[in-house]
Amino acid sequence: MMNTRKSGILMHITSLPSPYGIGDMGPSAYKFVDFLKQTGQAFWQILPLNATSLESYNSPYNSFSAFAGNTLLISPDILVEEGFLSENDLKPKPDFPEEYCDYIGAVKYKERLFDAAYRHFRKGVELNYSYKSFCY
Repeated sequence: MMNTRKSGILMHITSLPSPYGIGDMGPSAYKFVDFLKQTGQAFWQILPLNATSLESYNSPYNSFSAFAGNTLLISPDILVEEGFLSENDLKPKPDFPEEYCDYIGAVKYKERLFDAAYRHFRKGVELNYSYKSFCY
């Protein structure tokens, strides 16, 4: 219906609370969507989710690719939940500030996690079978 008024919020995913230095598409995102629904909001405008760089001050509007997703938005919690990481892989976790995104620290930390997730993926026979099936 065109005559129905709706409201929403504009907030980038990186602004969500996270113990990993930057907001991501993990539990806080799901919790925020639940909050939006409970408060009657209809929209969440999230801004571009493309890859950013420190040289461009991590602006989602100054990306080196219009097609690449921002890997910093991958949730370590979801990687654990899906079996790509173990709880031990998350350790040691830096003490990230709660007041702002620590892009430099998050990049270093998450790159280590992604390397570990890839190693686990390569070892997983079932995952390799699923991946190979996907490829063919």
